[in-house]
Amino acid sequence: MAVGANLVMELRKKTGAGIMDCKRALQEADGDMEKAIDYLRKKGIASAQKRSGRETKEGVVDAYIHPGNRIGVMVEVNCETDFVANTADFRQFVKNVAMQIAAANPLVVSREELSSEVIEKEKEIYREQIKESGKPDSIIDKIVEGKLEKYYQEVCLLEQNYIREPEKTIKDLLTEIISKIGENIIIRRFVRYQLGEQF
Repeated sequence: MAVGANLVMELRKKTGAGIMDCKRALQEADGDMEKAIDYLRKKGIASAQKRSGRETKEGVVDAYIHPGNRIGVMVEVNCETDFVANTADFRQFVKNVAMQIAAANPLVVSREELSSEVIEKEKEIYREQIKESGKPDSIIDKIVEGKLEKYYQEVCLLEQNYIREPEKTIKDLLTEIISKIGENIIIRRFVRYQLGEQF
């Protein structure tokens, strides 16, 4: 199927993928924009995974103060070279991540950082809630797992929906920037301060 240049440029603008990749994706998807985005995401994930083993010793620490000066965030994002660390795309990604942390208040970067004690405590709370609601024992574990997945989406930065484009997760955003820049990128750590908050 022939794909118009306008459609290719629109997909490029939405995804940041290369022109030929956008053209191929639209051809594969018979001109369907959503299917083409999915196609690119799948391809992006594949290429991002190839890069995930590469060392990330460069990067930036950035700070974001939310309007009103009541919430502040510091975040460290690493990449492979100082050249990439100084690009506008990388800096914008870091700024977007900092704003996400300010707005959505995650506890950790990824679910692997949650201690087994925290997870067990959550499971225990869910089990009690479900038992009290009168659900049969045979389905309790399945419901608990579902609730746990929701919990991960709330507290793990990579699994949160991106505040500016809720159909994407932060992991999707990370995969897109890795595909676009061509280097491994890692959100290393963050700290979020809220005025008057007790530690």
